[in-house]
Amino acid sequence: MAQNNGDIRYVGVKETVAYGIANAGQCFGYNIIAGSYLSLFFVKVFGVPPEAVAAMMLFLGLWDTINDPLMGTIIDKTRTRYGKLRPYLLIVPIPLGLATIALFAGPQILGENAETISKIIYMFITYFIWELFYTLGDVPFWGMSAAISPSPSDRTRVISSARFVSGLIGGLSTTILVVLMDLSNNGTIPLSLSQVFLLMAIISGTLGMGLFSLAGFCTKERVVQTIKEPSVLDGFKALIKNKPLLLIVIGNVLGAVAGIGNFFQAYYYSEVVQMNSLTIIISLPGTILGFVTYLLIPKIKQKFDNRQIIFLNGFVRLVMGALVFVVGLKFFTNLWVVVPLLMVQNLLFSFFNTINMVIPTEMIGDTIDYMEWKTGERNEGVSFSVLTFVGKLTGSISGSIGNLLLPIIGLSFVEISATETITVKAYSYTDTLIWGMFTLAPAILGLLPLIPYIWYDLTGDKLKKVREEMAERRAKLSAQVSGGGENE
Repeated sequence: MAQNNGDIRYVGVKETVAYGIANAGQCFGYNIIAGSYLSLFFVKVFGVPPEAVAAMMLFLGLWDTINDPLMGTIIDKTRTRYGKLRPYLLIVPIPLGLATIALFAGPQILGENAETISKIIYMFITYFIWELFYTLGDVPFWGMSAAISPSPSDRTRVISSARFVSGLIGGLSTTILVVLMDLSNNGTIPLSLSQVFLLMAIISGTLGMGLFSLAGFCTKERVVQTIKEPSVLDGFKALIKNKPLLLIVIGNVLGAVAGIGNFFQAYYYSEVVQMNSLTIIISLPGTILGFVTYLLIPKIKQKFDNRQIIFLNGFVRLVMGALVFVVGLKFFTNLWVVVPLLMVQNLLFSFFNTINMVIPTEMIGDTIDYMEWKTGERNEGVSFSVLTFVGKLTGSISGSIGNLLLPIIGLSFVEISATETITVKAYSYTDTLIWGMFTLAPAILGLLPLIPYIWYDLTGDKLKKVREEMAERRAKLSAQVSGGGENE
């Protein structure tokens, strides 16, 4: 009988740490772009109408529905002596870093008197280029989490380590950004907001992408690939036939509307309480708990499967979000009330967020094994392109909806000089609406992504059967192909 791959540790400590640091570098740049800070930059700093920002995010989000699986299939077709994933990880960091800088360099490149149409065109072009290179880096990076080892427990360790290190280092970019924004607003530093954003883009584009390049230099593909190169059509067919993967996709897409809370978070701190760096204080206990939670994930997963954790997360978010909204409804501008309130919420959410940073990646790895078990072909590229696509689509949808809602709730910005804008609130209840969109809306809408998981059945005995049979197949295949995975 073949030895169970789950009993073997293929990936050493150095490789695990390098993969984690690479993820941190990736997140270092991604966090200032994927969140609502990019919208804040375009609308408040660059002077682009929120409707145009919404249109851009929606258009590129829809484009990603085709682009990401296409890129994934192209990656699956790659066959080189370095592997099918590593070549992209070696090449992409440099152009991705340059694209990150260009994205925030609009005010400096176009000048103070640029017309609105020029700003919109610049925004579309630079964001499109950034999206393209990000896809070419992100898909193979997470594909590597499945190709780096045939052992499920090994993969969990690698993914957990990556998420842990990214949480430790990757979030520093937004921490530095919000502090610099406050220092700029109160005149402590001689930098305008546009210069602050450009400075962070330069740091993220150089340091962040430098760390990201470790994924190409320090990792190894161990899962033996099928000799046959899949066609583009084969890639899309594999995606459609993979029922568990499709359910994950649907769940995440439905969850996009719940991301509206993340969008309005930045506007709450920036425009309601006018203290961007307050987010650091509120998130600190949750950040510490998040690091502890990583250590508990193996024990948690012994008691609950991924599907159960997803449902529990949705319930907790509903109850806690509604409670925070009601309690803080009359006191959301009173920092003595709102800070401990949001701190408790963040503490609880961080526990589930930490687990959920591992679960989707791990579940997609399971769906790849499932399709290999079912069809005999592995499709890391097209499968993990779904993770990238869904992540960007959800951000695009929530960002698009959020930008469209800004004028509806009465929030706008008026440029009074080349370096200064003022906030205009059309209604007396604009701040209240922002509070509701920040707390209550995501709590209710967070129930939507639970619906498809009612039919998700790649758990329990079925998943165990897939893993055991694949372990036997790989043992036979490794005996025929040299270098099929060595214990390090």
